[in-house]
Amino acid sequence: MTRLNRRQFTGLLATTGLLLSARAALAQDTDTIRIGFCSPRTGPLAGFGKTDGYVLEQARAALTGGIEVAGKTYAVEILDRDTQSDPARAAQLAKDLINDGIDLMLAVSTPEVINPVSDACEAAGVPCLSTVMPWEAWYFGRGAKPGEPSPFKWTYHFGFGVGEFAQTYLSMWPQIETNKKIGVMYPNDADGNAVRAALAPQLEDGGYTIVDPGAYETGTTDFSSQIALFKSEGVEIINTFPIPPDFAAFWRQAAQQGLSRQIKIVQTAKTGLFPAEIEALGSLGEKIASAAYWHRDFPYSSSVTGQSSRALADGWEAETGEQWTQQLGASLSLIDAGIAALKAASDPKSKEAVRDALAVLNVETIGGQVDFTAGPVPNVAYGPILGAQWVKAAEGPFALDYVLVDNAPDPNVPVAAKLLPYNG
Repeated sequence: MTRLNRRQFTGLLATTGLLLSARAALAQDTDTIRIGFCSPRTGPLAGFGKTDGYVLEQARAALTGGIEVAGKTYAVEILDRDTQSDPARAAQLAKDLINDGIDLMLAVSTPEVINPVSDACEAAGVPCLSTVMPWEAWYFGRGAKPGEPSPFKWTYHFGFGVGEFAQTYLSMWPQIETNKKIGVMYPNDADGNAVRAALAPQLEDGGYTIVDPGAYETGTTDFSSQIALFKSEGVEIINTFPIPPDFAAFWRQAAQQGLSRQIKIVQTAKTGLFPAEIEALGSLGEKIASAAYWHRDFPYSSSVTGQSSRALADGWEAETGEQWTQQLGASLSLIDAGIAALKAASDPKSKEAVRDALAVLNVETIGGQVDFTAGPVPNVAYGPILGAQWVKAAEGPFALDYVLVDNAPDPNVPVAAKLLPYNG
């Protein structure tokens, strides 16, 4: 080890003290609101975070002049972090942001990001708002019990749940005549376990037969046994909630082994949401059905940037040359709701005041209404998930278009097409 002389040691102490003082001063800045923002920009879930840089750029530009709360103007600083699709890293980044003195945490996309960030905030007493994962996997997956009071005092989540998936599926699937046999591919993770426990029974109540080969582990590379079961049972609908690489492996093998020829509806969630995932499947991607938690045809605008849904999507395409994705509106809706909570707080620098504002937040975002006064359980606000499908584009620079085929959870959103059979 290198020995320090007295002068070096004294200098080191001084430098350390200055750094700590600077951090403490920043954390105690009464004129600046600091917001943490965690999302998966890289790793297997990178599709969810791909557009976040653009969304944050739009939000920061709109917030340049700060926000006014109770007659006082506050500067707004957003500290964004890439979780790299790793739950352990997400937890550590959340702790680092908390130590940096954030006033509000925002977390977006999948249990692998949201749950560890939420848990860190709950433990530290920092208000946290999240979206884009089934609320059951967030609420019950973190220890809440049905019928019991919420164990969460600092963390809040808005968006779709299993009930919205069931409502959409049971509304859109009858557009195609099938034998109502569903082959389900639910992984052994927070999403998969939540939908197996809650979604499958609702589909059965709707008159469908579930063919379940059992939970598979994330990262599985051989799906021959599941494919063989689905072929032998004559399933005509596939319903799956995998990470993108797992679905790509499964569906390519399904095509190679002849399963895809008998499937009339391929209904994906957590994958099949973004153009790159569908393009990677080549010809196998066309007519895959998906579910949209935001779409460029949403009739809502951002309360932060003022952009309409169409303007947000068009702006992304004009700047990047790449096709819009539904994550654009989802991430911006999170910022819309977070800023609304800060504005509604009696003191945006008081964590208790921000938490109390979140608990009764009722605001329209670019993704629709976020209302924490209406349930479905404490700390959770409803959000829609609409039926959609990838079809050949009628015109334009992109091969496929993402069209809405069902709007049961939000009739305000227009439907553009009817569901087409995958093997038609």
